[in-house]
Amino acid sequence: MESAPTVDAASPAALLRLLMDGRPRTRADIVAETGLARSTVRARLDLLMAAGLVSDIGDDVSTGGRPASRFAFHAGARLVLAADVGATHATVAVADLGCRLLAVEQIELDIADGPTVILPLLVKAWRELLPADGAPVAGVGIGLPGPVEHSTGRPNNPPIMPGWDGFDVPGLVTAELGVPVLVDNEVNLMALGEHTTAFPEAEHIIVVKVATGIGSGLISNGVLHRGAVGAAGDLGHIQAPHGGDVLCRCGNTGCLEAVASGPAMAARLREQGVDAATTADVVRLVRAGSLEAGQVVRQAGRDIGEVLAACVSMFNPSLVVVGGLVAQAGEMLLAGVRESVYRRSLPLATENLRIVASKAGPEAGVLGAAAMVAKHALSPEVLDVQLAS
Repeated sequence: MESAPTVDAASPAALLRLLMDGRPRTRADIVAETGLARSTVRARLDLLMAAGLVSDIGDDVSTGGRPASRFAFHAGARLVLAADVGATHATVAVADLGCRLLAVEQIELDIADGPTVILPLLVKAWRELLPADGAPVAGVGIGLPGPVEHSTGRPNNPPIMPGWDGFDVPGLVTAELGVPVLVDNEVNLMALGEHTTAFPEAEHIIVVKVATGIGSGLISNGVLHRGAVGAAGDLGHIQAPHGGDVLCRCGNTGCLEAVASGPAMAARLREQGVDAATTADVVRLVRAGSLEAGQVVRQAGRDIGEVLAACVSMFNPSLVVVGGLVAQAGEMLLAGVRESVYRRSLPLATENLRIVASKAGPEAGVLGAAAMVAKHALSPEVLDVQLAS
């Protein structure tokens, strides 16, 4: 799990963090809240304003004397490039430091084509999305559909990504764009996106993605939990109670992904004589009212819930968020998940547990990637050094 760095209360980054809650403040407000000397506050504000990260948004309401200026965080001072890469498609976006998406594009791809094919596609898309006269780029955030060693940005034995293991993803992208590049597992970033933009008040969250694969991201004490080697949350390759000897693409048998992913649902429908080739077909059929598709998705939700129930009893989240393409089919998947979790988990663990659909939706991953980069770019370790130089 990440640990929060020790921040000098008088540093520019600490003052900026105060302003990032969206409430404009006068110099006197900042002095009162921080306990810093007025001269220190003035010097820090001057540095942040020179960098464009803080704006003077005008005068406060006068109380008889000269109105005081109010200062606010300027999220548009830098741009962030973000990508959420899945097995068959990617969402590519340009955002500001407040994680507001300014431009978004969907790209069809095959992750098995390898990094030397996929990464140039992302770079090309970002260059086309960037405004000609836009703000400087603070960095790039990329989510990949497999375990990632976050400290190096290199995929770590990803089961569905031939050619990616150990590849220097940041090195290739930095060479093209000349900015810092951060890489993480796609579902970790989906969890970060949900937490940052939709559920900031929740301190303990499991976010589950159900699509071509199945994975989860964990927020613990308000911080993303990655695990020792970036493999935390690999829900899809836990053995399902009713998985039997069904072969999974990871090489094992009986994995949850082998029986409850989008392709597994499509295969089950084909066995029943229903025309379903892809995950998108399953979603389309449920939305069209297909009884068979609805039953298959409900059962997949139960299977996912059986595995998730153990995670709930062990991790004790206050919130489970279910997203991914299959979740867009409606309530069937969620109903199945709830059925199993509430039946199988410890009553104490589920007493105040909410199981809800994604609020960030298909853009959760790129929102999380943008949040990851913004947090890095505005951290004391990065921002204070930049301003000092």
